[in-house]
Amino acid sequence: MKKPMKLLLLFLASLSFGIANAQVQMNFKFDTPYGNNAAVGKFATINGAKIYYEEYGKGEPLLLIHGNNGSIEAMGNQIDYFKKKYRVIAADSRGHGKSELKTDSLTFVQITKDIEGLVNQLKLDSISVIGWSDGGIVALQMGISGKSKMKKIVAMGANLRPDSTAVNSWVIKDLQSMRKMFLSKIKEKDTSENWGLMKQRSGLVAYQPNIPSKDLSKIKAKVLVIGGDKDIIRNEHTVEIFENIPKAQLCIMPGETHFAPASSPEVFNAIANKFLSEPFKRPDSDWTKWGK
Repeated sequence: MKKPMKLLLLFLASLSFGIANAQVQMNFKFDTPYGNNAAVGKFATINGAKIYYEEYGKGEPLLLIHGNNGSIEAMGNQIDYFKKKYRVIAADSRGHGKSELKTDSLTFVQITKDIEGLVNQLKLDSISVIGWSDGGIVALQMGISGKSKMKKIVAMGANLRPDSTAVNSWVIKDLQSMRKMFLSKIKEKDTSENWGLMKQRSGLVAYQPNIPSKDLSKIKAKVLVIGGDKDIIRNEHTVEIFENIPKAQLCIMPGETHFAPASSPEVFNAIANKFLSEPFKRPDSDWTKWGK
């Protein structure tokens, strides 16, 4: 069980592992040991917990935020690509990777406060963010709170709520089964895995986030909303997110899944890079507005 739990890295332990491993080949092989690089790794004490982070490259700050059950290593394809262009900062979210948990009720609100705290400690100004899955949710919440000065956000596979209007129904069904297993293991006092931690991480998916779509109007940053056309998140929900952000662009990647940043990093990184490097444009097909 140890190896599968380590390999998953993304949405939720066993919830996604079987599907991802069977149908999607993801790359996590890098020359640099991202997430375990003693040469650059540091800890920052934020909100009572030690949060682990690594920095690469120079230039404008670009923050990378990984998904559920992941770590800095999950964003290795993005670090490899963007460190040539930006000062890349990647952190392990609370209760993930090398970062401490220090809570019995893990929430997106807490994770968002932690990342905002890191941005503040590092004195990062006018940052851009790439967030994947849970990381995309955190990036959107940061945009809503306005506590960090954000230039652009790339949100891949994010959702506003945990129900079947946002997340495909098979996810919810499998998640319920997995949570029963976690609770059973805890009751049995099984120690083969940290089932308490798995329970907390799965709670992020089962009961969170709970972001009103109207709150997206508070986001001042320019946002690229991305999803795979066979994502964990329903396509119509990804469109809903896009339509409620004042300055946003939408990309539904053809022939891709929730795991595109690792399964098709060349395509994903090119799309993200174009958005981050070019001036934001929001042209309209309504020719009645042209010339006004």
